[in-house]
Amino acid sequence: MTHAVVGIAAGTVFAASRRPAARSRRWPPPRFWIASAVLPVLPDLDVLGLVFGIPFHSMWGHRGISHSLAAALALGVIAAALTNRACVIRMVPLALYFAVVAASHGVLDALTNGGPGVAFFAPFDGTRYFFPWRPVPVSPLAANFFSEWGWRVFRAELVMVWLPAAVIAAVALVSRRGRARP
Repeated sequence: MTHAVVGIAAGTVFAASRRPAARSRRWPPPRFWIASAVLPVLPDLDVLGLVFGIPFHSMWGHRGISHSLAAALALGVIAAALTNRACVIRMVPLALYFAVVAASHGVLDALTNGGPGVAFFAPFDGTRYFFPWRPVPVSPLAANFFSEWGWRVFRAELVMVWLPAAVIAAVALVSRRGRARP
């Protein structure tokens, strides 16, 4: 859920920086917000590979190719192709925005203190990376998600991700309202 929060905050900043088209009744449209929330979550679908026998640490496993910058770019282009008419924005800026939102997943995972690193450059390089500063505790998977460990992670994410995301979104909204006044 934290990944979706980052996407919504990024969407707020992006929306505040854009001028809605004259023919747009409601901007950004719901499709924009749905994509902004879903794209940063999609990379974690790679855990389903475990069911199909894909090794956890392989390039196709958790935090592998689905967390790469190439995958984020592909997701951004696909999402923009599906939403650019509704968003009334040119394809390239929208695709880049969606790619950044999708890439935010790997960035957050590289800030965690456990699990495999992130294969940012897959499929060209399978090296896994973490950032030198790793303040976010790694989230438990499956049954342990609703445990004391999961609660500890959630509290840390509230302080280190949700709160800054809310502040950034609020500043973007206030900034937009300030520019809208004559």
